[in-house]
Amino acid sequence: MQQKIGVNLQQFKNVNKMDLEEISQQTGLIINTLLNDHPIKEGSIFVIGCSSSEVAGGVIGKNSSEEIGAVIFDTAKRILDEKGLFLACQCCEHLNRALVIEEACAEKYGYEPVCVVPWLHGGGSFATAAYHNFEHPIVVEHIKASAGIDIGDTLIGMHLKDVAVPVHPIQKNIGNAHVVAAYCRPKLIGGERAQYK
Repeated sequence: MQQKIGVNLQQFKNVNKMDLEEISQQTGLIINTLLNDHPIKEGSIFVIGCSSSEVAGGVIGKNSSEEIGAVIFDTAKRILDEKGLFLACQCCEHLNRALVIEEACAEKYGYEPVCVVPWLHGGGSFATAAYHNFEHPIVVEHIKASAGIDIGDTLIGMHLKDVAVPVHPIQKNIGNAHVVAAYCRPKLIGGERAQYK
């Protein structure tokens, strides 16, 4: 059985403790602002794509930081658990942007698991933190999330429902990484006779 731990900032030597606390605060602010402005139903999926390299000021895929991935995961999971939402953690392009989710999420939505274990240089630090800290982690290839954030231009759009509405948060960066957010709305169908309210 995997040991489940919260992130202890004292354990990390490579990143300044103050920087990690700031990254956690920035992450929390963006998630909370998005969900306060655009609430989604309890039990929905919230997807995050994260380049710890970009957060640290490096080039995506070249400067992965275990510490940064762990802090962002821990912050996001804590907030989303409180709101009754499932967190989906997107892997890097080396794993075809597959996602780490809780088994309960896959069962609820009928997602089929695949066999792979993310690691720092094959999946990324954020997905690796999810795999080692979720209660019952599995990896799936596709989901349809109701909202999410993209930290470092990792392209989460393939995992959002069909009509994604981009949101540019006031807090535009986490560390050095550019952030864009999105929520999804139902499709508007019909023509000139259609009513929507």
